[in-house]
Amino acid sequence: MRAELVLMGKHINMASRRRRRSLVVAIYAAMAAVAVAGWMIDRWHSTGSWLMWVALASCWLFLGGHYSRGLVKQFNGKGPRNAEAMPNNLQLLFGVYRLPPDQSEYRNDERELRERDRAHYQAYQGLGWGLAVLWLPALWLVSKPQWLTHLSLQLDQLVYGIIVVCFLLYTTLPQAILLWTEPDMATEV
Repeated sequence: MRAELVLMGKHINMASRRRRRSLVVAIYAAMAAVAVAGWMIDRWHSTGSWLMWVALASCWLFLGGHYSRGLVKQFNGKGPRNAEAMPNNLQLLFGVYRLPPDQSEYRNDERELRERDRAHYQAYQGLGWGLAVLWLPALWLVSKPQWLTHLSLQLDQLVYGIIVVCFLLYTTLPQAILLWTEPDMATEV
């Protein structure tokens, strides 16, 4: 795990557990705000995809895991693409380029692999329950029982909402667990 977050060339120290937990809370609060706003705007008809883009952007910018940026090292252990390439003019202008990384910057050691596996197990065990809960309204949607017609909420909207929440959790939860549970990191002097 990285102890520093780089945004627009600015280095933010994220070594303390409190800061990392605040970041996780802020990310999930932003996703909840986008979800509520999307529901209010059009019941997620066209705004539902915004939630998925917010989740992917939060992984890319803050969380990492699936991307070479962010606090959590990339899960697959591969180095960033174009690591040896020279930065383009736009990257130089805004200061968002990075020097070629050392292997220790993106390769996970044994402890990190163990923590990664534990976080994925915890995240996906809960996600399995979410999919089991999704099965029941999907079954009702297929069979269309008459007693559900008086509900103000359409069943297909409920199923879609559960699918979107499962995608958000699938994308962000392992990294959030790692950031939440990792103790304070030693700062280099």
